[in-house]
Amino acid sequence: MTNIDQVAVVAKRDSERAAATAAEVERWLRDRGVSVVGADSGEAGLILVLGGDGTLLSVARNRPGVPIVGVNLGTLGYLAEIGREGLYANLGAILEGRFEVEERLLLDVELRREAGSVSRYRALNDAVVHKSALARMIHLEVEIDGEPVAFYRSDGLIVSTPTGSTAYSLSAGGPILYPTLPVALLTPISPHTLSMRPIVVPETSTIAMTLGSRDEEVYLTLDGQEGARMGGGDQVVVTASGSRALLARVDGQTHYDALRSKLGWGG
Repeated sequence: MTNIDQVAVVAKRDSERAAATAAEVERWLRDRGVSVVGADSGEAGLILVLGGDGTLLSVARNRPGVPIVGVNLGTLGYLAEIGREGLYANLGAILEGRFEVEERLLLDVELRREAGSVSRYRALNDAVVHKSALARMIHLEVEIDGEPVAFYRSDGLIVSTPTGSTAYSLSAGGPILYPTLPVALLTPISPHTLSMRPIVVPETSTIAMTLGSRDEEVYLTLDGQEGARMGGGDQVVVTASGSRALLARVDGQTHYDALRSKLGWGG
């Protein structure tokens, strides 16, 4: 890696601690001759995200192709790997080009309305079709590459990347996937039939979910941060994006180290 001379700093919204750290980091960068630029400027060689996984997810969806490093300011997270105490040591190594970049799968998601309109989204963790708290079980017909796979009666269905396998999918009973595997994961949420199990498919697959329920309150949610309400007959189509999120790794921690520390496996 070559040296980094232009950095964008993104702080978690409504966080005084993140805002204060961002101001401190920007001064530190400028003192070392590094330009601080906007995340949307197209000039950044690196985006530094302060505040945890939620902020990083938003940046990754909107700025594919630019290395991102996340700084965890106190919350549990799998993506923001640098702690506040190691910020400047790791940032110094990054500026000297001493870091690796991991490519992570992004999902392109289309919400195709029965009436004909199409809305487009992108996700790093997952695309989720789910009912509201008060709605009854919903019906989803799922096809993969045009082939019927299953008719789900459940509280919803999660389509996740390997990165997202440690997010909502994990709490719904899905497996933990190595984050750079070229696959996607389908995990049903509280299925009516116990034989409905998670499915791992190639990332080249086209996954189509058609909502059969017409009287329930149902939503499509991307990375738990954005989305839209769905109606009966609407279809969600998920494919691998041609772009990739680039996550910078600098401190030598492996994915297994992260699992042990984040999940409390010990040993």
